[in-house]
Amino acid sequence: MRCLAYLILLFQVWGLLGCVKRGIPDGAQTDSLRVSTRSKFLVETPKGNFIIELFDDTPTHKRNFEMLVERGYYNDLAFHRVVPELIVQAGDSRFRSTPNPSLDSLDNRTLPAEIKHSHFRGTVAAARKDDKENPQRASSASQFYINLNDNRFYDGSYTVFGRVVAGIETLDKIAKVERDVYNVPLERIWIKIYPYAEK
Repeated sequence: MRCLAYLILLFQVWGLLGCVKRGIPDGAQTDSLRVSTRSKFLVETPKGNFIIELFDDTPTHKRNFEMLVERGYYNDLAFHRVVPELIVQAGDSRFRSTPNPSLDSLDNRTLPAEIKHSHFRGTVAAARKDDKENPQRASSASQFYINLNDNRFYDGSYTVFGRVVAGIETLDKIAKVERDVYNVPLERIWIKIYPYAEK
């Protein structure tokens, strides 16, 4: 009887250790947690707000995003692509509330790929054209998407350059809006992005 109790206890401990191991991030996720203590941004939407933080080891994407925010590029753009359980995407100048030629011209640039991180829930990545047209996997300089789930099948193909550190539930709300057959929301979810300083 004592031996049986010992075996049950052993299996319980083994199961618990298994759970702990599954909760430990692998190398890619550990890398993704090395983030800047300075570059945080508040994203305001009608569905609520969220905060993103940029990774230091994707410096080209980080500097570019900082520049776009400083110039007000993202203000009054809408999320133009919503795929429930997958991603929400923004940054396309065609979805601005009022055209602004000086800002909209910033949409036609690309950035060299900085592919280092995995696509975990809440990570922010740069959109791009497909491999046939873009074998270098260069990123769009303005369009980004946020992963609603762990989308590891994207790993190695897109540059992940940040993550959501607060307000992820806002993105879940955005993912529930009605959309057309092209995954364009029927309700415009306008955004504004500002530098965020922790109090």
